[in-house]
Amino acid sequence: MKPVSAAPPDPTEPRPGVRTRWRARLREAVVPLARRAFRLHWCGYLLSWAGSAVAPLALAFAALATGGGPRALGVVLAAGVLPQIVLLPVGGVIADRYHRVRVMVWSNVVCALAETAAACLIWSGTVQVWQLAVTAGVCGAAGAFFVPAADGAVVQVVPAGQRHTANALLKFGQNVGKMASPALGGVLIAAAGPAFALVWDAVTFAVSAVLFARIKVSRTGPRPESAAPRRGGPGAGLRGEMGRGWREVWDRRWLAVMVCQAAVTGSAWLAGYQLLGPLYGQRVLGGAALWGVVVSAFTGGLIAGAALALAWRPSWVGAVVCAGTGALALPLAAIAVRAPLPALVAAFVVAGAGLELAMVVWLSLLQERIPGDRLGRVLSYSTLGQMLPVPVAYLLTGPATERLGLHTTLAWAAGLVTTAALFPLVLPQVRRLTHTPARRATEA
Repeated sequence: MKPVSAAPPDPTEPRPGVRTRWRARLREAVVPLARRAFRLHWCGYLLSWAGSAVAPLALAFAALATGGGPRALGVVLAAGVLPQIVLLPVGGVIADRYHRVRVMVWSNVVCALAETAAACLIWSGTVQVWQLAVTAGVCGAAGAFFVPAADGAVVQVVPAGQRHTANALLKFGQNVGKMASPALGGVLIAAAGPAFALVWDAVTFAVSAVLFARIKVSRTGPRPESAAPRRGGPGAGLRGEMGRGWREVWDRRWLAVMVCQAAVTGSAWLAGYQLLGPLYGQRVLGGAALWGVVVSAFTGGLIAGAALALAWRPSWVGAVVCAGTGALALPLAAIAVRAPLPALVAAFVVAGAGLELAMVVWLSLLQERIPGDRLGRVLSYSTLGQMLPVPVAYLLTGPATERLGLHTTLAWAAGLVTTAALFPLVLPQVRRLTHTPARRATEA
């Protein structure tokens, strides 16, 4: 007797499997928020970044109001960046040696106090540029401690299988805050002056500190390594801990190569986007209005990339990170060839989405591969590697533009980003970077 063959599926009927799979992904995207510790972390993180996005704008307009001009503005902005570069390795050590939640709390408290003091000085009418620079420097120094502690705390508030989704949720909220907060800050500055904007920043930092203080990291069962810092022993001092963190990066060839990649691509991208981009907007697009549209497109791409990371967890981490970073060359090339505005906007959207997806995937990999008691230092060195060459790139881009021209310089920047982004794929270690089978099984 011949077996009865099953009827072929009707291609016109909807496939319930696909619909069910997408519903499961949407439900899974909010699973970390069911945990009280992560909800507090998420809300505090968003408020902290909302304050951080408005603070430079308020300090900049306060500096201009003193009559110092562009030179005063440059001093204030530089004062906010330099302490981060200097103190990031120290911040990584502190995040590993002490309770990360407490580091986050005190970082926000320090920023709230500094900006309250600056607002009082502005109201008194006696504020000077150096005082605003000190305020920016204090907040920048606090950020050097906050960033590695906040990124490292994710491994303590969510289990391994939910960290990718948790990172995507944090990035999604952060980018929404980046888009909305400067607009709110601009309204506050225009309506009531920079002092009120600084008060708003101080309030967001204070509320963030309260939310972080309510996070209770479980100490039952196996404790995270970062919750029980090791003291004593050889090399236990600050310099020894910083050196140990550097060795954690250097001993992993794939990690050292990717940090170097981020240093080259990040500096070339920022020089083209932040320095040459407004110049292009002024010369070609006709002013700040259309360039503002382009900047909004990039921020929208960042939000889209975070949303994509919520729905997609790629296994081949090395390839995705290199491709996402390489997408930054698209808008630089589009500017170099004077692409029409719709094409330019599309290029910036793609670049933002690729960059944000790469950042979420990369952070999740580091949280998986690096031991918890060393994660803060590795994250701080990774961030430091991206920031360190940026001032040099700014200084070299101006003379290069005067000699080569705007469009030629942007074309070289696009080529540099493409080459640096794809070069790590030459190494088999980078090509084989994937999430571990246990991690994928847990996520499944």
